[in-house]
Amino acid sequence: MIRLGLRLTLSGGREAAARLAVIVAAVALGVGLLLSILAAINATATQNSRNAWLNTGSGKSASSQSAAKADTDPLWWLLRADHFDGKIIGRVDVAATGPNSPVPPGLSRLPGPGEFYASPALSKLLHSTPVAELADRYPGHEVGTVGKSALPGPDSLVIVIGHSPDQLAKQHDATRVTSITTVTPSACNGTNCTVRAGIDNRGIKLILSVAGTALIFPVLILIGTATRLAAARREQRFAAMRLVGATPRQISMISAVESTVAAVIGTAAGFGLFSLFRTQLAAVNLTRTPYFVSDLTLRTGDILLVAIAVPVGAAIAARLALRRVQVSPLGVTRRVTPRPPRVYRVIPLVAGIAELSYTIGRVPRSTNGQIWVFVPGILLVLTGLVIAGPWLTMTGARVLARFTSRPALLIAGRRLADDPKAGFRAVSGLVLALCVTSAAVGIIGSLNAERGVPKGSPAVASALVANYIQGFNRPGEPVGSVPPLSAATLGDLNSVPGVKGVLMIHTNPLGTTDPAWRGPQGVGTSPVAGLASCAELSKMPAYSTCASGAEAASVSENYTLFGTYDWEHWPTEWPAAAISTQRLARLPVQQIAVATNGSTSAIERARTILANTYPDQDVPWTVREDHAESGAQLAGYQQLANVVILVSFPIAGCSLAVSVAGGLRDRKRPFTLLRLTGTQIGVLRRVVLLESAVPLLVVAVVAIGMGFLAAQLFVQAQFNYSIRAPGIQYYAIVLAGLVASLGVIASTMPLLRRITGPETARNE
Repeated sequence: MIRLGLRLTLSGGREAAARLAVIVAAVALGVGLLLSILAAINATATQNSRNAWLNTGSGKSASSQSAAKADTDPLWWLLRADHFDGKIIGRVDVAATGPNSPVPPGLSRLPGPGEFYASPALSKLLHSTPVAELADRYPGHEVGTVGKSALPGPDSLVIVIGHSPDQLAKQHDATRVTSITTVTPSACNGTNCTVRAGIDNRGIKLILSVAGTALIFPVLILIGTATRLAAARREQRFAAMRLVGATPRQISMISAVESTVAAVIGTAAGFGLFSLFRTQLAAVNLTRTPYFVSDLTLRTGDILLVAIAVPVGAAIAARLALRRVQVSPLGVTRRVTPRPPRVYRVIPLVAGIAELSYTIGRVPRSTNGQIWVFVPGILLVLTGLVIAGPWLTMTGARVLARFTSRPALLIAGRRLADDPKAGFRAVSGLVLALCVTSAAVGIIGSLNAERGVPKGSPAVASALVANYIQGFNRPGEPVGSVPPLSAATLGDLNSVPGVKGVLMIHTNPLGTTDPAWRGPQGVGTSPVAGLASCAELSKMPAYSTCASGAEAASVSENYTLFGTYDWEHWPTEWPAAAISTQRLARLPVQQIAVATNGSTSAIERARTILANTYPDQDVPWTVREDHAESGAQLAGYQQLANVVILVSFPIAGCSLAVSVAGGLRDRKRPFTLLRLTGTQIGVLRRVVLLESAVPLLVVAVVAIGMGFLAAQLFVQAQFNYSIRAPGIQYYAIVLAGLVASLGVIASTMPLLRRITGPETARNE
């Protein structure tokens, strides 16, 4: 029977070949997506482990303590973040105290004073950028390249600079370490280490798992739809085989062979698709840096799971699809109305919502625990929509048939009411796509609303900020300062083309309060203001000025962030400060802001001057870079949501086209008889359109509501947020998807005329 099944599959004519090609394509797409998600999870974990060494000095883990030897010489260590043209540069300053000081990964040896190692991407940038914009920040010369084992991604900008112990010991944030940290950011718990570089990959693993579940479901619908192509003809063929003596087991074997062959070929093609597009997948930025292509690997368990589970699942699906033939060889030929679906079909959908609701306040701490909590809930919601869809379709069709007298509406309504499963099957993929899109928009919208940072005006966004405040006293007095800029340095800054002004915010011996502070009434203490020169303020891209005739003003100590956050309130006029210009110029500085025209040259040259003026302080950054850093992970999630939306809708469209075309071929004889009795071809076209449009519109309302409800329960349980109303973009996506779906249905209409000719009415 296996040989017969192979012959029917591979030599069954154009119809069998077309069915095989569609199933192979559907399986290949599903396998390719699944492998990509598994590889991305593995690559994120690898990337996470390569960030571990950068957190050296932030705490001691058990593993790092055990790695330290008794004769180890301490190593002075200082990690800081630098920037160039919006990109982050990881700067590590080290100083060995002896020959046995620990060496970071990726280095052949520790750099000495006047030496540094640079990552390949940074080395290339140093040689292609004017010296005054970047290279002047780093003392010494390059002696080697930071190896791949220390780099999260191929575009990582990392530099390790050598110093003498006396030099680095004077820096306030430098620490002495005896080993290089091996604890990954996701393993830090606040006691054994603190994350200073890298990201916690646990959240990304959870989001990828949820996104993978949402992506795979439409693919499964496409596979199931393709498997049922020419279902009526195949069932008749198998029933004829039963009549001539074939046993149910033999029929099952032939059916399993057909589906398994397609699944095996599709699985192999899916592995091929993954290998073909792995380079493009590596460029997806979910973790603030692309992946190394070599990191996108599959574990042995991943390969075995996909290679075995997909063909086995296809064989099981084929057996279930032909269960009518298993009962009786005459079961296919009987034309009886199927049993109507019952209301109990909504139970899985309700169970999925109940499961997600139960997680609120009970979310496990571990990522794996969260995956086992949320993924089953999402699966139940999506499965529940598929199971409840026929009942919802039947309900809508009965209402349609009861209140209409038009032929097309009556025929479509009666047929949908008699066989709602077939009607819903055609649009199930699109319904799931709408649910997935609504959930993705709801989740990302809430994260952006809660964590997003307003962009601010271009003038403010391009301002360079040098912040020297290290903390605050209890009354809100800032702690930390540097000497004011010298006249020579101030002249260098103002001479840079593109620099519009320089503002120094000084410490405040007057004790005046921040005029922009709007804390809760009666709660907390208003922070102490900074003091600024009105002459310098007049050159800054701000929304307020000094009082008339004032030489100095009380301003916020965080001046350059005004106008960029909606919780800050910009005064129309800064209040005058009772201090002379001469005394103000001698006061220490808490913050320096440089207004620029936004050009890379102006920003980087000014940044280099400030970095060299205060080498023991954090390197300045622009307001735009600060926003990008805050929203980097959100941008990755948004990119992932866009992938889910852009992939799920085309897959659903393919399912719709395959299902409608297959349904027309299965019903060509009834449609032909209707034409012979006088029914116009236009009426039949409207019937086909309504048979897909009615279940689509009825169930789509429920699917969209379930998507937003699932999103609300997820973000409430995981983040304690609430979803926000979607923007106009969401409505445009939904409308475009519905219009495109109707267009797909309309594109099958020419097939209706060709398959309903008089010759089709002949008895075979």
